[in-house]
Amino acid sequence: MAGKIIWALLLATSSTGAASAETYYVNSATGDDRFDGLSDVRAWRSLARVRDFPLKPGDQVLLVAGSAWKEPLTLARSGRSGAPITVSATGVGIRPRIDVGGISPHGVGVLNAEYVSVSGIEITNTAPTPAQRFGVLVSAEDRGVTRGIRISDMYIHDVRGTNDRKDNGGIVFRAIGQRLATRFQDLAIERNIIWKVDRSGIAGISDRVTFLNWFPSEGVVIRDNYVEDIGGDGIVPRGTDGALIEHNIVRYAGSRAPGYNAGIWQWSTDNSLIQLNEAAYTKTRYDGQGFDSDFNSRRTTILYNYSHDNAGGFLLICSPRRNDKDNLGNRGTVARYNVSRNDGTRVFQLSGNVSDAVIEKNVIHVGAKMDVQMIVATQWDGWARDVRFNDNRFYVAGTARYGSESGRSGPDYMIKAGFAPAEFIRFKGNSYLGSHIDLPEDGAGQILIPYVERPADWQVPTFNPAKPDGYSDFIARHRTWMLTMLQRELSGSVDLKQPRRSSFFEARR
Repeated sequence: MAGKIIWALLLATSSTGAASAETYYVNSATGDDRFDGLSDVRAWRSLARVRDFPLKPGDQVLLVAGSAWKEPLTLARSGRSGAPITVSATGVGIRPRIDVGGISPHGVGVLNAEYVSVSGIEITNTAPTPAQRFGVLVSAEDRGVTRGIRISDMYIHDVRGTNDRKDNGGIVFRAIGQRLATRFQDLAIERNIIWKVDRSGIAGISDRVTFLNWFPSEGVVIRDNYVEDIGGDGIVPRGTDGALIEHNIVRYAGSRAPGYNAGIWQWSTDNSLIQLNEAAYTKTRYDGQGFDSDFNSRRTTILYNYSHDNAGGFLLICSPRRNDKDNLGNRGTVARYNVSRNDGTRVFQLSGNVSDAVIEKNVIHVGAKMDVQMIVATQWDGWARDVRFNDNRFYVAGTARYGSESGRSGPDYMIKAGFAPAEFIRFKGNSYLGSHIDLPEDGAGQILIPYVERPADWQVPTFNPAKPDGYSDFIARHRTWMLTMLQRELSGSVDLKQPRRSSFFEARR
């Protein structure tokens, strides 16, 4: 009997909590902060009213279409599992818009809160001089595991951050805590448009990434985002285990920032799954690849991606010398079933302390007027060891070269034949068509046949971020085009994977 009474009380409490949730309206034109906000005709006017109001789990805040504010939206109260606090747009017309213009570091901030969902807003954050700025900042500090955050369907553009630091830009998720180890659990960043921002498009920040201080975010999903004209890096999760980076489009990264930049990459992660993405037109040659598997990372998988027209190449795998403090090197990267077309400078670069990597069953196209380093080993406090290239197809209408670094001029490397002092760089079953210089051992006995690229559909769907309303149709067409192209180029079906996290026996030690 006592058990039945307790169960009835729990049901009543749950029902009461759901019934008490409210919907609040905010209208910058007709609202008044003295109203109760419970209908469109009694809407609040300011976002400060939202910030200061004691929102409860399950509450909704609806921003009325056509509204515009020159103040940030700051959310610092939490929902709960099954009853998040949600902020979204309502009504017919243009998106509600936040122009903070340097008044606030962020346009939208989810600060030390969990079970929060934000969608449907246009954000700008520009000013005469650069500074650390964000379109959306999701920040948790000294609060342990922070759960259940969704950032979706946002239109973020013209964020004038500083290109002197990577931890600002379009969307940044930051988990830090010197007093209490902090991380995100179940964080999704999906279907956002990010355009003309400095320095990073989407970036993760963590201060728990060393051997003795490892507390990675889990359940991070970055999917279906469009990222264009980025000062520095396009998409960069840091301090995660089992992150999924799927079907994002990054174009024109590395457009303004000094230093080293790439389209899509990760740092200090385990088990990152990077699949079905397009990375194109990265402009710098300081790195400048479409994709990068970076240091202090294990078991990164780069699968079914399309890289094209990147100034620095297709794929960088890199790490400085490992140590017992904060860098275990780069271990176990797998790059499989990707397509690269007309990537420049260095198609594959192995830099530094890279080990146990597998690069297989990729298709590489080099254009008729191009002269590239197809595979190059370079020095970064050491050299690569134990990398296997298996069953790749190299279609070269121009010229492809192979070797290791013999010197450097700015962003470019001079190379010599052979991969030493890198060790155990092995090749098996690769196909070489066209003009190749200093081929690896499995190509030495092949008769090189001149190659002219076959006609094919390379017209990847385009999108104009100045007109965001057609995004849903674009992202669906882009996925369909990607799958069709990959099936054609790989001569097989596309089998997308699910991310996994480290087991107890795989813990960092």
